[in-house]
Amino acid sequence: MASRLLWASRAASYLRISVSHRGFASGESHNMDLILEFRNVEKAVFCKLNVVVKDLKYAESHEWVKVDGKTATVGITDHAQDHLGDVVYVELPEVGATVNQGSGFGAVESVKATSDVYSPVSGDVVEVNEELNSSPGLVNSSPYEKGWIMKVEIKDDSELKNLKNSDDYAKFCEEEDAKH
Repeated sequence: MASRLLWASRAASYLRISVSHRGFASGESHNMDLILEFRNVEKAVFCKLNVVVKDLKYAESHEWVKVDGKTATVGITDHAQDHLGDVVYVELPEVGATVNQGSGFGAVESVKATSDVYSPVSGDVVEVNEELNSSPGLVNSSPYEKGWIMKVEIKDDSELKNLKNSDDYAKFCEEEDAKH
């Protein structure tokens, strides 16, 4: 137990130093939100400098899902936003639209690239994060909290079996990064 706490303490310190350095080096302070957001390291797995939250499910296309009853909150992962760079625009789906697992529902545009966003679950869109229209950078500064993209009423719970847990997703990211 003591070694686990020591590791967690070192991991938290490393994250604080790295994120702070990245924020100062780029001249932006929005990355500092990650320090506050992930202080409890027992609820997160670290994939290099990217955070993978334990209580979520993940698609290989780098979207996350938080399930609450029949409602799924969806966004892009820290790994995805980190590779995209500073997000300048998020294309949101329409409320009432039907989305299908693995199908595109919008896009995220950054200073580096534009990337389609795929739905990790099938269902009807019941809410979108309108705040992203005026503050798309929330996807960078708070990918798992304020930067969510849509909420979906899930049609088929069994689709969640097709998604990765946090440990499997972290391993997937490491393997993917090693290929590049």
